[in-house]
Amino acid sequence: MSEPVVESMAEVRSHLADVLDRARREETPTIITRRGKQEAVVIDIDEYRRLTRIAERTEEAWLNRLADEAEAEGTEGSVSLEEMAALIRDHRG
Repeated sequence: MSEPVVESMAEVRSHLADVLDRARREETPTIITRRGKQEAVVIDIDEYRRLTRIAERTEEAWLNRLADEAEAEGTEGSVSLEEMAALIRDHRG
């Protein structure tokens, strides 16, 4: 993946097709700013899917590690893996 290009929303709006082509063909992300603040990024869909899979695997491994630690400490006051995942999702929400 190439170094990202940083552009304002107005710039991206004026040539969105080029931004999409750059993400897909050149694998170059575009960071979109609004009033000087970074707000979003345009990346290739395959890269997005790859990053999503990595994040899901990482979260699953972390939850499994927490569950293993809780099991090793005993069951009193512990929650199931499913309950723990729900608590984390609620916390993020």
